[in-house]
Amino acid sequence: MKAIRKFTVRTVVPEALAALDELAGNLRWSWHEPTRQLFEHISPELWREIGTDPVALLGAVDPARLVALAADHDYVSWVNSIRDGLRSYLQEPRWYQGLEGDKPESIAYFSPEFGIAAALPQYSGGLGILAGDHLKSASDLGVPLIGVGLFYRAGYFSQAISPDGWQIESYPLLDPDGLPLSVLRRADGSAVQVSLALPDNRTLHARVWQANVGRIRLLMLDTDIPENTDDLRLVTDRLYGGGGEHRLLQELLLGIGGARAVKVWSALNNRPEPEVFHTNEGHAGFLGLERISSLIGDGLSFAEALQVARAGTVFTTHTPVAAGIDRFERSLVRRYFETDLLPGVGVDELLALGAENYPGGSPDVFNMALMGLRLGQRANGVSKLHGEVSRRMFKGLWPGFDAEDVPIDSITNGVHAPTWTDPSLLHLAEDRLGTSDTSEADWASPAITDDDLWSVRGTMRLQFVEDARRRIAAAWLVQNPGGIVPGWIGQVFDPKVLTIGFARRVPTYKRLTLMLHDPERLRALLLHPEHPIQIVIAGKSHPADEEGKRLIQKVVQFAADPELRTRIAFLPDYNIGMAQLMYPGTDVWLNNPLRPLEACGTSGMKAALNGALNLSILDGWWPEYYDGKNGWAIPSADAAGDSAERDRIEADALYELIEHHVAPRFYDRNADGVPERWVASIRHTLATLSPELNAGRMVRQYVQKLYRPAGAAEARLSANNYRAARELAVWKGRIVAKWPGVSVAHVESGGVAAVPKVGDELHLRAHVQLNGLDPADVTVEVVYGKSLANDELSGVHTLALEAVVDPDAADGSDTPEQGGATLFTGTVALDRGGAFGYTVRVVPKNDLLVSSAEMGLIAVAG
Repeated sequence: MKAIRKFTVRTVVPEALAALDELAGNLRWSWHEPTRQLFEHISPELWREIGTDPVALLGAVDPARLVALAADHDYVSWVNSIRDGLRSYLQEPRWYQGLEGDKPESIAYFSPEFGIAAALPQYSGGLGILAGDHLKSASDLGVPLIGVGLFYRAGYFSQAISPDGWQIESYPLLDPDGLPLSVLRRADGSAVQVSLALPDNRTLHARVWQANVGRIRLLMLDTDIPENTDDLRLVTDRLYGGGGEHRLLQELLLGIGGARAVKVWSALNNRPEPEVFHTNEGHAGFLGLERISSLIGDGLSFAEALQVARAGTVFTTHTPVAAGIDRFERSLVRRYFETDLLPGVGVDELLALGAENYPGGSPDVFNMALMGLRLGQRANGVSKLHGEVSRRMFKGLWPGFDAEDVPIDSITNGVHAPTWTDPSLLHLAEDRLGTSDTSEADWASPAITDDDLWSVRGTMRLQFVEDARRRIAAAWLVQNPGGIVPGWIGQVFDPKVLTIGFARRVPTYKRLTLMLHDPERLRALLLHPEHPIQIVIAGKSHPADEEGKRLIQKVVQFAADPELRTRIAFLPDYNIGMAQLMYPGTDVWLNNPLRPLEACGTSGMKAALNGALNLSILDGWWPEYYDGKNGWAIPSADAAGDSAERDRIEADALYELIEHHVAPRFYDRNADGVPERWVASIRHTLATLSPELNAGRMVRQYVQKLYRPAGAAEARLSANNYRAARELAVWKGRIVAKWPGVSVAHVESGGVAAVPKVGDELHLRAHVQLNGLDPADVTVEVVYGKSLANDELSGVHTLALEAVVDPDAADGSDTPEQGGATLFTGTVALDRGGAFGYTVRVVPKNDLLVSSAEMGLIAVAG
């Protein structure tokens, strides 16, 4: 029999232990090891069984146990001490409070998913885990973020594997009352709701759940309420579920409803409304339109409101392929916005923001990433390489500009060290180095010996092996209910064997099965008599991705071989709880995507924080940090004739590295059984990568490079009743109208000898048709560098040319014209030998623009 409804009955905690409820109600426990130890002490076996979740623990523990602990003076004191520590953490000044100068008082961070703890399964993969780590690090640094997302009643999905290796999805419903959540309420106790006007005179309502993530409040919108019709109650049924219209409804709710929820929350908590809005991927892009609508209500035009909204918006793109971007039919978007959903916003103005109006674009779709870029004055990719890929990918928005000029920066992702660092490594740092901050610990210190490091790595490998066996046994029982777990499962993996991990989402570009390219060669590596390896694999394929499911099936079927099944295994239902043991328990983390399709790949970062070495294609974050001592780089066969040849070449390279470099080093031991060269790499990895891969570094960069400048820009445009925004809108309108008539009419050069030499000076005179614009409206610059065979320039530099003022003009502001052209001059010093080339270009100029390419307008000498 199945229940028609589920709810959670919470245990009444004795008064002496009342602080336990307070501690369980703040998700800081998900990364604060002392708090986790406090709850584990209540019932260690139950703690592990329910997935290290304090709320579930308090609901399942025998009340008699709590009564006994309430009489234990030492435990009560421990509880109150941890509670006092939490209160101090929530109030004390931190890094952000110590920053001098102007800074935003409030920043809203929107994401479709948040991976914070296994107990709150609202994530599918790297995007959500990154968002969760962003909130946690912002909390640790004191950054005043408000997280905004959706509450999915069935989360993503639970994964099981059929006997023939096929992925099976199930969607167990979550009971929010059994989670560390509370409903956002008004002073009179009524629940806050946000509402969106829909076509056909329908209305979508959502309540707002809130979670405490340390110092950060996370707001999550939920449509499963009686005020909605049955079909609308399902809008937030599951993450990334449903078709185009269902997905559009989710993204409308996230962006528009989320922005409205933030406004209500700010008012109820007497907090300033956010000055900066961070859109984590295009899914939340509609929030910019809600802000524009609100500003129009303050008396601005669409063009004026757009300037304010853009100035305060940061857009982060996470995808390196166009197929990963949400695109909706324009007709569908038009139907949803020809309502009262966004008062004051014209449908055609709105549709233009998502238009693919460039060569190769589709006129029939609305592109969420393009809207995000047009609504965000500051944009970034998530690694240096991904920034380069994004600039090329979105170059069509800035026609005429080189990819290097496209205004998309990069901030490389990081991972939250306290969440992803194993407690045993934490304890080693505390005992030997006197710090619990492993990202700043002195891992080169002789206070930690090679034997210490190797012993801790062995402990982490053993605990992973034991967890893997439990999970495989549980999966076997699901397939064979009532059966007896076979004995071989107790032999899966060996805590003394080199362990390689591969776990992530399973789209085809991540090439889950590259390791299977030559099955016999992989078999030989797994069963090598002197240097055996073992491989643990995990990951979920999107329910609609049949090819991804086939890749999982191939791995499962390969691993079912009785000779191999204790050396390679697929662990079903990959989640945070599994990952927190898998990353520390692996010696090598494998990543073999098709370069450059991995935006960042943070799983390898989490492994590195625990001293694992990376074995990876030079994609995502790895090209920035690979130094030859922290792992191995798999050579990329980018020039291969086809994908099959590329897979063969790169798979062969992978086998060669494992057989001749990775495994021999792991098993090269001294007299005490310690692999000294391997441990040297562990120590080097911890010392050099821990500070860089920590999400604290990432969040500090977001603050300094994006949040503070965005906050200052928004404040400047909003001051004096939006005076600067109004002026900027007028100026942009004039520039756009005049630009078709702007051109570089003629360029003259002189000053160099017949045979140019280093040290010569190139004098330039550019005659520019400004079509009625003022010279102050533009920058005329010479672009120069090494001239390549195809006349392209590399190693480019720019130098602004100066307008020549007519000395006979009465006000000294006019410039001499030749046939209506304005003269600009300048000098370039030839400071290097070799092929040299240059051109002259004109771009708009205004100190409120972040980039000269921002408006996508350029005139280049022909």
